[in-house]
Amino acid sequence: MTPVELSRTVLHAVRRAVDEGELAVAVLPERVVVAPPGPGGCGDYATSVALQLARPAGQPAPALAELLRTRLLRTDGISDVVVTGPGFLNISLDGDADGRLVRDILRAGPRYGHSDTLAGQTVDLHAAHDARAVVLMDAVARVLRSQGARPRLTCAGPPEDAWVCILGVPSDISAGTGTGTGTNAPLRPVPAPADPTPLGRDAARWALLHPAPHDRPHIGDSQSEQHLAQRETNPLFRVRYAHARTRALLRNAADLGFTPEPGPLTPEPGPVTSEGDGPVTSEGEGPLTPEGDGPVTVDGEAQGLIQLLADHPRVLAATAAHRAPDRLARHLVAVADALAPLLPSVLPLGDEKPSAAHRARLALAEAAGTVLAGGLSLLGIDAPEHL
Repeated sequence: MTPVELSRTVLHAVRRAVDEGELAVAVLPERVVVAPPGPGGCGDYATSVALQLARPAGQPAPALAELLRTRLLRTDGISDVVVTGPGFLNISLDGDADGRLVRDILRAGPRYGHSDTLAGQTVDLHAAHDARAVVLMDAVARVLRSQGARPRLTCAGPPEDAWVCILGVPSDISAGTGTGTGTNAPLRPVPAPADPTPLGRDAARWALLHPAPHDRPHIGDSQSEQHLAQRETNPLFRVRYAHARTRALLRNAADLGFTPEPGPLTPEPGPVTSEGDGPVTSEGEGPLTPEGDGPVTVDGEAQGLIQLLADHPRVLAATAAHRAPDRLARHLVAVADALAPLLPSVLPLGDEKPSAAHRARLALAEAAGTVLAGGLSLLGIDAPEHL
């Protein structure tokens, strides 16, 4: 169950409670926010929907949370629901939730996280006649489309030819004036201090989109070189390199005769003798021990990555709502950095035979690469297979 599906499940429980007279609320929320639990929480996800509805329902939040808890426990895919604090619902998914998430990502491909939340809505976007503003508008429009909206783009002047040819902005942006407010206000980010086009499309778009709109892009003089450098200090390089590594792992695995298959990331531990004999870990460092050495660390490292992948749909929705592609860019960096520790354990080493755990790690790596490719595409940046 993905976070989007869980959000819909909780909202469905609220609606059923209203329909059956257990809950009296005049206006229901359009969506329910689910996120990893905060301090004091537990389980896989938490939601404050009971706190949100307590006042309009005229019920204490803990009582309302308990009502929803009872309903959610009847839902397939949910193993436990715990009420904590003033009324937070902490939801645990069935044991194979990680495997289902990976399957969902691989099934959806680069469209994972896309939704129809904004279907039927026309969103007017207007940009100042500035390279960064137009690139920002283009990226926002791409993310809005991923959420089902129909963006309508205007600019204070026709886009420059170099912006179209090099930066990849649409050539059919209409000239016009923006008079909206709030999220419909004209997009006026801090302009780039120098012409970004010498960087080329991918590096220039990243340099313009990765900083928050109110922050000054690092472009000009020696600052531009950092966006082209193939080293770890360059976040764009880390993201694209992580994606390319996942594609290389898939090719190498095919050469070894195995394919990705979602499942447990660690092998079932075999018997451990008093001398410490037993199955060898995927890292080739000796037997598993009762203290949890060996590939158990792979599973622990992977949990942070899995949480980030599960959070991707929420990040896309927030990027669309706040007109802030920098949120997506930072999320991709976090995914790439969380993926890095997993990569050395994906392929068997030496004489080791491919196991179910290797296939599961390969599937997780492929899922992470899929999210990276999809996110870069929404930013208008290429995700190369080789780097």
